[in-house]
Amino acid sequence: MKNKEIYDNFESKELSDIWSKRKFEKGSVKIQSKIVRKGKHALKITINKGDRSEIGDSNSAKSERDELTERTDLWAQEGKQYNYSFSIYIPKKFPIVPTRLVLAQWKQHDEGDKAIIDNPILAIRYVNGKLSIKSQINEERNTLFSTKEEIRGKWIDFVFNIKFTKTKKGFIDIWMNKKQIINYIGATTYPEKYNYPKIGRVFFKIGLYRDKMDKPMTIYLDEYLKKGINEGRV
Repeated sequence: MKNKEIYDNFESKELSDIWSKRKFEKGSVKIQSKIVRKGKHALKITINKGDRSEIGDSNSAKSERDELTERTDLWAQEGKQYNYSFSIYIPKKFPIVPTRLVLAQWKQHDEGDKAIIDNPILAIRYVNGKLSIKSQINEERNTLFSTKEEIRGKWIDFVFNIKFTKTKKGFIDIWMNKKQIINYIGATTYPEKYNYPKIGRVFFKIGLYRDKMDKPMTIYLDEYLKKGINEGRV
């Protein structure tokens, strides 16, 4: 996907075909015009109890989700560099709860379901009023950034510049509202010892993924852009 741009401003009447519909309930994703970042429309995602629920296991609680997942042929390739940008709006009355909640995540594809660990390699989380960005490429999860600043009731503009690789030549540069908040250098994907292929793929998801709870949650998305870029940090 080198130098190719994938863009969705959610201005169409229907959800763009760059997204898979496998990870959200019918009716949970709507294009609306009340709250927008740019243009006349943006996407509204609402999760209700039991949406796309999963049982969990000894290492994770029961979960539910309404997420957009990028189409399979658009997944990122290890060894290449990508730039992602998007805007998220969390309403003023969004519930402040200790429930695990992931707003966006990058996952290394587990070919054949053989991976020993399949947690996201990078994720935006919002728990108990704290926004955090965490990475994981082994047994430990690392916090790259966190803030308790009130973020509800306003648009948050994110830019991620990432090189996906098992080597030390990887990097993650992140900007939030035009301010750089992360400047990481090093491996960005799980190594082969966790049963991942030598050169694999990474896919992106955005929306609401949480441990099961009764309260509904709603967020808004706008101005999604992904592009493969030439070697070198921007």
